[in-house]
Amino acid sequence: MKKLYSDFTKAVEGIEDGMTLMVGGFGLCGIPENLIQALAEKGTKDLTIISNNCGVDDWGLGLLLRNKQIKKIIASYVGENKEFERQLLAGEIEVELTPQGTLAEKIRAGGAGIPAFFTPAGVGTPIAEGKEVRVYNGKEYLLEESLTADYSLVRAFQADKMGNLIYRKTARNFNSMMVAAGKVTIAEVENLVEVGELDPNFIHSPGIYVQSIIQGEQEKRIERRTIRS
Repeated sequence: MKKLYSDFTKAVEGIEDGMTLMVGGFGLCGIPENLIQALAEKGTKDLTIISNNCGVDDWGLGLLLRNKQIKKIIASYVGENKEFERQLLAGEIEVELTPQGTLAEKIRAGGAGIPAFFTPAGVGTPIAEGKEVRVYNGKEYLLEESLTADYSLVRAFQADKMGNLIYRKTARNFNSMMVAAGKVTIAEVENLVEVGELDPNFIHSPGIYVQSIIQGEQEKRIERRTIRS
C-alpha cells in the first residue's frame, strides 16, 4: 500500500527549497492544482520546475511564479502567462525553452534510465548551441540529455490504493511520463478505489512509480473560454 494523505499541506511537506520538481499538465488541463496551491502556501522557494508551461497568471504554476518561488523553469513555451513573459524579459528567472517533443522525450528517457538521446529537432537553431551534433544516414541530430526530478507532482482521474493510475482523455498529457521520472511521485487523484477494482488492461501508470496518493476535488478552471457568437 502507498502512503495515503488527506491533507495537501502534509503531502508536500517533504519538498524543500532548491529542489527540482516535475509538474504534470498542459496549460490548465491535467494539473495537480491542489498540490500546487499547497506548495504556494508553504512558500518553498528557489525551485526548478519542469513542466510544459507555467499555467496562467492566477492559477496553476502561475501561483508559484507570482510568489517568486521559481528560480528556473524548463518548459516548451511561455503560453498565456504574462508574468512569466515579464520575468523572462526582465531576467528575473532562468528559462530553458525546449521543443515540446524533445521535452516529452527528455522526461520519458529520464524515467526509463536513459541518460541521453539524439534528435533532429532543433538542428540549425539556437537550441543546438553548445550541443553535440552527429550525422546518421546523412541527417544531423542533436544530443539531448534526459531529465529527472526530486519530486513529480501528477494528476490522475482514478487510482487504487496501490498507486495504479488511470488518466482521463487529454489530461493524460505529460503526467504519464513524469510519474516515472521523479525520485518521489505524489499523485493527486479525483477518485480513489480499492485494490482490484481497476481493470489491469486499462491502467496507464503502474503503482511501482507512485509513492504517495491524495484525493481531492478540483476547480478545473478553463484557460481560455471560447463560445459561439
